[in-house]
Amino acid sequence: MPFFAALKPPLGVEKIEQALPEGFQERTGERGVVHGGWVQQPLILAHPSVGCNVTHCGYGSLLEALVTECELVLMPQYGDQIINSRLMSGDLEVGVEVEMGEEDGLFTREGVCKAIRLVMEVDGEVGKKVRANHGKWREFLLSKNLDSPYIDGFIQKLQGLLQ
Repeated sequence: MPFFAALKPPLGVEKIEQALPEGFQERTGERGVVHGGWVQQPLILAHPSVGCNVTHCGYGSLLEALVTECELVLMPQYGDQIINSRLMSGDLEVGVEVEMGEEDGLFTREGVCKAIRLVMEVDGEVGKKVRANHGKWREFLLSKNLDSPYIDGFIQKLQGLLQ
């Protein structure tokens, strides 16, 4: 599948290309791009040709993804990312968390592919449920005046301080 990956180089590595598996760039050829720097994630996710977002489950990244039509594949690494992923895949059912390998607890190629297929399968039960739930949350988060009462209240408090 075609892909664009924005990755931070791991510790001890200066450029992301140095951390890629041997032969990776030759195998992926023209199908994908691996970028080792910062990207405008909201613009990328909003592009109509992007169908799936494999995310580390940082809070900001999840919010940016929830307001798009990209399907979510969740790969938490540590800390709050794990809690965020469980909320998104479990309680809210807006994405699929990648299963970890049984032996070493690491993500596997098979696990990532399985999660992507599950969310991208148009007629699949999981894909339908995730898309429906994601659509409801997207609609809510993009609803007009969602934050107006909070902003209005904040302004009133500030005005009260000036009087």
